[in-house]
Amino acid sequence: MDTNEIIKRAKRALDGYISYRKLVLLVLVLLVLLLYCGPSIFRLVLHTRPSTLEEDTASRSLGLRLDRFWQAAQELDVHILHSPPQLEERPFLPYVGNGLLGISCDQESPLYIRSGRILSLPINYRPITLVSLDGMLLKEALVTEYMSGVVHRVQAWEQSNGIGGALDVLYQIYAHRTMPSLLLQDIKVINPTDRDVIVEVEQMGLGDWPEATTNTIKLHHGEGEHEYTTVTGFVEVPDAPSKVIPVAIITLKVPPSLQVKSRMSSTLHVVTSVNYTDPVPKKAYPAAKDKALQSALAVLKRAVTGSTKRLRQEHVQVWHELWSSGFSISHSRAESALNGDLINATIYHVLSQAPAPLHEVWTSEDQRASILRDIAYAEGCYGGHHTLQAERLWSHLSTIEDVNKVVGYWMLTLEKQGCHQLVRAGANGILQAMLLSFGGLRFRNQHLEFNTHPKDLHRDYFFRRVSYGNSTHLNISVAVQEEDYKALIYTALDRSDRNYYACDAGCLDRPVELKQEKQTFPVKLTDPVTAILYITSDPRHMEELKHTIHVKEIALAPAHEHHIIAMHKHGHKWGGLPTLFWLTIIALILIFHLFLVKLVINEYCGGDVKTRYRKLSDF
Repeated sequence: MDTNEIIKRAKRALDGYISYRKLVLLVLVLLVLLLYCGPSIFRLVLHTRPSTLEEDTASRSLGLRLDRFWQAAQELDVHILHSPPQLEERPFLPYVGNGLLGISCDQESPLYIRSGRILSLPINYRPITLVSLDGMLLKEALVTEYMSGVVHRVQAWEQSNGIGGALDVLYQIYAHRTMPSLLLQDIKVINPTDRDVIVEVEQMGLGDWPEATTNTIKLHHGEGEHEYTTVTGFVEVPDAPSKVIPVAIITLKVPPSLQVKSRMSSTLHVVTSVNYTDPVPKKAYPAAKDKALQSALAVLKRAVTGSTKRLRQEHVQVWHELWSSGFSISHSRAESALNGDLINATIYHVLSQAPAPLHEVWTSEDQRASILRDIAYAEGCYGGHHTLQAERLWSHLSTIEDVNKVVGYWMLTLEKQGCHQLVRAGANGILQAMLLSFGGLRFRNQHLEFNTHPKDLHRDYFFRRVSYGNSTHLNISVAVQEEDYKALIYTALDRSDRNYYACDAGCLDRPVELKQEKQTFPVKLTDPVTAILYITSDPRHMEELKHTIHVKEIALAPAHEHHIIAMHKHGHKWGGLPTLFWLTIIALILIFHLFLVKLVINEYCGGDVKTRYRKLSDF
């Protein structure tokens, strides 16, 4: 059949009589297609990324540079924030810190030093160095790598006329972990074009700080002599006006411009050393200032005479070790639900404001042994309800004020809930305390309890390498079963120095010896409510424990309601099918009943009834 014949038949079909019912049916079919296919087509049209041919050179270059972070971003180990933010990007603050100093990765950001529990005391010195190119358009993104404690600023610069290609500028900013006085910035300018370019280098430096004085010193290292700027001054203690904190800053004096040859790259390694003392009376400031300056200079000399690559490796290694323990949770589509992106960002910010004395080069062996004892003995931690539902601890992280507020709440909560020794141990202990708080896990009298209420186990959890002393780590997971919506607990030893045993709620069943392979435990509900899991290395203690858990009733925890699971998995309570499906079903049912009513009316109130009525009236 040729095309002309098809067109003719279509015209005849349209010209012919279409019944009311056929028309309504056709409209319904079109409506259903529009309801189901329309949103997908609409999203496809709006959100389809332009082809590389349609993208400007800078955007394409930026995208290529960000590709290496894509997989880690999917696993929530990296946060990418474009400028301006793209759709669905959460505005978490790009931030680096090490417990001694912290900074928001913005050129206008001052240095922050410790005041009480957090890094909240600003110093009017802006250490961030940035590169700019006149007459060029900028595309940029900030990438926070949680696992390495490094913030990357990725920039692509392009001529306004689109000719000549894009220049890439790559920054790495981090507050060093083993030598916490150091703030390091690695800047690399890549020129793939066929002509040389000159880029401007800007370092804001000293701001409005009347008490500060500056000087210039020269140091020999690397390829020759380098100039450094020293800044010394003091800041007043917020709660004690009669005392001051002496501060000393030494930073590389960068050139005002940098020439980058065609198809070549140039690098800058900007080292800033920051040191400050405990609060001292104002009359003791001159001597304390000199001491702080000498300490900052000693750290700087050690940093610049070593390998830049080794410095970064030592820093990253510490962060990798910190993140060897962790927590993950199944993604929820429910409105305002807490998900892994905010959890990881919050943990990162809390750790960034905590020192890691276990890894610092100045820590003696005796001090290191004391820290390990603090981490090993966690009796009484964590003493409150689990923190996953504490909204104050999972607030916004878009500004430095937000970050300081959330970190302050976390530090206060952990200290007051029996985790003060872990907090004193620094970042390693704080992360363990946070993990315990997520599940209401608590060390108590020779055993570890899992104190979460069974009704709260409606999502999958995974606690990775929870420390049970320094030689033992536990993996504990909770999985909601697809078939009956009941939760099961899985426990395994990551490593251990002895045998460990576990029992479920009430400990009526025989203790199970834990191994490297996962052991399964049912979730039970007791009256009154008790812990749902107990773990210990003492089998006799486990046997005796059941006689101390006085409950009236023990039974398997009831299955979670379908609508709760559906809300987390699908974002609505209708189950796996979309809400639109159920609305369409309801609409079809209503339309069917309207047709039915119309047929009844036509049958009893139509023409036949009227005819019979007229015939009867003739008599």
